[in-house]
Amino acid sequence: MKLVVFGPARRLGIVIGDQVVDANRACAKYLQERQNEPQPAAMAGALAPAELGEFVAAGPRALESAQKGADYVLKEAGDQTFAGHRLVWPLAEVKLHAPRPGAAARICCAGGNYAKHSAARQRNAEGATITDDEMFQQSRKQGCWGFWKVTNEVAGTGDDVTYPGRTERFDYEGELAVIVGKRGKDWSEAQAREAIWGVTLLNDWSIRDGMGASRPMSFNLAKNFDGCTSMGPSIIVGELDPQNIQVKTTVNAQPRQDYNTSEMVFSFAEYLSFVSTDFTLLPGDVLSGGTGAGTAMDQSKYVDRKALPDLFLKPGDVVEVSSPAIGALRNRVVAK
Repeated sequence: MKLVVFGPARRLGIVIGDQVVDANRACAKYLQERQNEPQPAAMAGALAPAELGEFVAAGPRALESAQKGADYVLKEAGDQTFAGHRLVWPLAEVKLHAPRPGAAARICCAGGNYAKHSAARQRNAEGATITDDEMFQQSRKQGCWGFWKVTNEVAGTGDDVTYPGRTERFDYEGELAVIVGKRGKDWSEAQAREAIWGVTLLNDWSIRDGMGASRPMSFNLAKNFDGCTSMGPSIIVGELDPQNIQVKTTVNAQPRQDYNTSEMVFSFAEYLSFVSTDFTLLPGDVLSGGTGAGTAMDQSKYVDRKALPDLFLKPGDVVEVSSPAIGALRNRVVAK
């Protein structure tokens, strides 16, 4: 199932072909006309909520109810309205928003999780002779690490991203992210794998001028600023293997990244198991799996340990992260 958040009210939609169906209201129409439900809107609100975060929390029943409604509206219903509301739109005509499952959904990002990315940075920035395989083995020994994105707003496809005022080295990181579908903690890898609800694309916009003062704990401002995350354009549920998805990134249509999630040092299940130790994950939480080689940071030449600016982003640049089934997450960088 391909899901989007669309329109002024940011309602949940199912993408079928080149059309978007309002999942909640299609369910209500099905309940009213096929099940003779006396309160279809209220029942649909419980079965297939219109808000993505509530929909994720509703579990498998929500997916089934939404699919029945969409199929009914597209194949059997006499009209495509419910209670005066339109139910179907051409995909090309709707505004898509970031498919973040509610403002409270937490975003966790894996760090250094692709050996080719990490090894390229060390070779270019530090003159290291480490191979990709040596970096993979070293990263496995060092264990999982990462960071949280603390942001109120997440950009969707087509939204502008503001160039931060405190950087001269602004970078992109095209990534695949998974959506958690259930509540739990202290998960085994098998439990964590079962908890993955869907997949989407994420751009981990990053400041590369430095990570701030060298302290054991910091506010991680290089990863947290207004516009530090974009997501979308869709979430794919139940159709893709998170550990075998191709991700590409272009800047102004020029190829930069092209990798597969099978290259991850630690799998999504391993990361979720690690993060859930003594920590309760909730439906709608997001885990981004890290980025592959091809960022400006790992491909740039360095002089006196400082990256040359050529490959880094500038106002006016258009960055697109894409994967065939999920679609393209496209953002333009604009001046502050």
